[in-house]
Amino acid sequence: MTVDIDRLERVAVLGFGAMGAGIAQVCAQAGLEVAVLDVDAERLEAGRERMARFLAGGVERGKVAPEERDAALERVRGVGEPSDLAGADVVIEAVVEDLELKRDLLRDVAHVVGEKALIATNTSALAVADLAAAVPAPERVGGLHFFNPAPVMKLVEVVEAVATAPETTRALEALARRIGKEPVVTKDRPGFLVNRLLMPYLNQVVQDYDDGLASAEDLDAALELGLGYPMGGLKLLDLVGLDVHRNATAAAWEQTRDPHLVPPPLLERMVAAGRLGRKSGRGFYDYDDDA
Repeated sequence: MTVDIDRLERVAVLGFGAMGAGIAQVCAQAGLEVAVLDVDAERLEAGRERMARFLAGGVERGKVAPEERDAALERVRGVGEPSDLAGADVVIEAVVEDLELKRDLLRDVAHVVGEKALIATNTSALAVADLAAAVPAPERVGGLHFFNPAPVMKLVEVVEAVATAPETTRALEALARRIGKEPVVTKDRPGFLVNRLLMPYLNQVVQDYDDGLASAEDLDAALELGLGYPMGGLKLLDLVGLDVHRNATAAAWEQTRDPHLVPPPLLERMVAAGRLGRKSGRGFYDYDDDA
């Protein structure tokens, strides 16, 4: 297959949650026309509001011109049915990490957009090969893993599944660059590249804290000031969500049986207790309403 990225103008994003809204925004700011599919009308509205707030913040900080904000919002439309995505050149799936939901949705959308459309998934925990198997012409399917928040984080992982054609990988790399991102190519393995490096590190930080090696504040200070990390591991877990990290590392352990990927007991107990980090108001740190 041959894909001319310069001629791709219409992007379909599946899901208007935090990641879907961020992906839609960066595509729209790059001049692409974006249709975002979500069957829930309230999520469509919330996703658009999330985009508008993020862009407004960019205007306030002088990072985004008011006319750029307005043009980006005009390029994004929400739709409620897969049939509304006909004519899309690229599909980027960003719904919740549920294998059957993703497979069913990709299958439906693939039939609408046809076999010439490029298809990517933003999954961080599932095998791209399992999703590609549900789609006609799986050689045009690959991973395009953004990091949160997508408008800010420069890195995008381009994930090669077993069936991914070399032309698909090159097209996804070119697409990432076109929307202002820096792509790195990695294989379809648990955690891909970044999370495969990050998950054992975060597990170790949790275990060291549980072992009483240091307080949360001192652990994070040592990582930030001693190793030069921009954010300590416990702060990062609170930001990402303890449940998100727990689910990702548990899924990777199930596939690899790598002992470094086993969720630490304290992590399991904090998730069970609802101490998920910033989003729940309490994790390794407490967060007031203004945090």
